[in-house]
Amino acid sequence: MLAAERHRRIIEKLGESGAVKVSELSELFSVTEKTVREDLEKLEEKGLLKRTHGGAVLEQGGEDSFLPLQIPNAKHQAEKAAIATLALSCIEPNDIIALDAGSSTLELARQLPNMPLTVLTNDLLIIRELTLKDAIRLVVPGGYRHNNLLIGGESQEWINRLNVHKLFLSTTGIHPEYGLTIFTEELAKLKRLYIDNARRTYVIADHSKFDRGALITYAALNDVHCIITDGGISPEVEERYEALGLTIMKAEVPASGKRTRGKV
Repeated sequence: MLAAERHRRIIEKLGESGAVKVSELSELFSVTEKTVREDLEKLEEKGLLKRTHGGAVLEQGGEDSFLPLQIPNAKHQAEKAAIATLALSCIEPNDIIALDAGSSTLELARQLPNMPLTVLTNDLLIIRELTLKDAIRLVVPGGYRHNNLLIGGESQEWINRLNVHKLFLSTTGIHPEYGLTIFTEELAKLKRLYIDNARRTYVIADHSKFDRGALITYAALNDVHCIITDGGISPEVEERYEALGLTIMKAEVPASGKRTRGKV
């Protein structure tokens, strides 16, 4: 196995578990532990991981990485896949949609059929996913690269001139008091631009995002038309948010892991 492939596999395993051991990687790749330690050293120089005694842990926030794009959050993947399937039922041919950056919206992009659509996004992973779907007209805001995203102040003000039919929005937290929240001010500004220029806003978020509040509020709950989540949301939480006037669509995830469309 070439070094580049080992490096990619190491980052994938870090994305899955958050930590790796030299001994396990040595056995997995059929190379010496010395070779693995050299691999980890090179990846640490790239800012992709932090070496520890006997292994390494994932390093967050590096921009100039060995891999061109960071691996998205893989938690609750079955739930995200089911949510994306349900979100597809809200999309019609010739819609103009915006896909906010995130792992749930990335899954929606993967499931989008190659049909006549206009898609606005600043997520490089989503852009890569949609490039080969030639029936989809891809619209990309300007800006500079930060990890997987294109961001940048005034260059994105032109979004105000767009007529977006439907926005599919990701979020760090959904909270009855704080609303929709995120940690980064620059991303909060772009999310607000998306919301202000969309006829309908759908938040797609797995059940773990409810009752969580991050640093910055970028929207109130009544700024969105619907939250699409999974069946892992408890009846108590669902009733509490519906009492606030929210419409919640739930995608059930069967025990087999196969996706089914949920219901409002």
